Amino acid sequence: MSRKLKLAVPDLISNSYFPAAAAVELAFFKREGLDVDLELIFPVDKCYAALRDGTIDFVGGSAHSALSAFPEWKGAKLLCAQAQGMYWFLVMRADINPQKGDLDIIKGRNIGAAPWVNMGLQRLLINAGYDLERDQIRIAPVPGAAPGSGPVNFGLTAAKALEDGKIDGFWANGMGTEVAVTRGVGKVVLDIRRGDGPKGCFNYTMASIATSDVIIEKEPEIAAAAVRAIVATQKALKADVSLATKVGRALFPEQEAGLIARLIERDLPYFDASITQDFVSGMNQFSREVGILKGDPSFENVVATQFSQFWTA
Repeated sequence: MSRKLKLAVPDLISNSYFPAAAAVELAFFKREGLDVDLELIFPVDKCYAALRDGTIDFVGGSAHSALSAFPEWKGAKLLCAQAQGMYWFLVMRADINPQKGDLDIIKGRNIGAAPWVNMGLQRLLINAGYDLERDQIRIAPVPGAAPGSGPVNFGLTAAKALEDGKIDGFWANGMGTEVAVTRGVGKVVLDIRRGDGPKGCFNYTMASIATSDVIIEKEPEIAAAAVRAIVATQKALKADVSLATKVGRALFPEQEAGLIARLIERDLPYFDASITQDFVSGMNQFSREVGILKGDPSFENVVATQFSQFWTA
């Protein structure tokens, strides 16, 4: 297991894929005998395209987005969860006086969201009874973070666009949310992990670790070691959340490094590497509803269950 490996994430200055980044920075991959480099590739479908093409070995991104490069789950599988549940927030401009849970505030508004991430917001709005065309809800890339713009830390870009009045709201990670709220330019309307949104949206997607069937079949020891490294990282952060600040100081700007421990502490109840049948069923249903999946792949077709023994090890 001495060869150099690459793990791609679509957003780095963020809590969303922090277990993956921390597993590299805190040397938990190294303790498992893996030499792993972390790479930022935006947007998430480009991460999975790189996995398909063999230029990276793992993706730490949104689970449903694997379908962008592996239709019907042919050629890749989920190894484990970084954390449970759909993890994005709907944040609106503070000056339009949004209220928690009041989705009517989005009518006639421009909402920024990353490619493939936008699907979660679109579907939950439809399931909540909104019609994007009738209600004039425009969900589009954030200025400065469109596909092809190169490596982008989406949440921070979205928070800056909100502050500059370029968008009315955004659908993004906890770091972008915290920055917007802390600066007084945004307020949280939806926090999906903590119970907001229509029934079932928690299981639309999750932050996962995925790899190719090629690695699973030819180098299963690498896949197993990766799962163990993520689980060890989750446990270490639960035992000492100040480790998040250590990682943040190594990878983030000063302001965001100062915020990350607070965000990770809030996320710790969701740090569970397990992937359940209920989650896969919910993600499959969501994927069919948004048109990125036709069939109903089994749990074993989506998840590399041979490594499930390490989820709670």
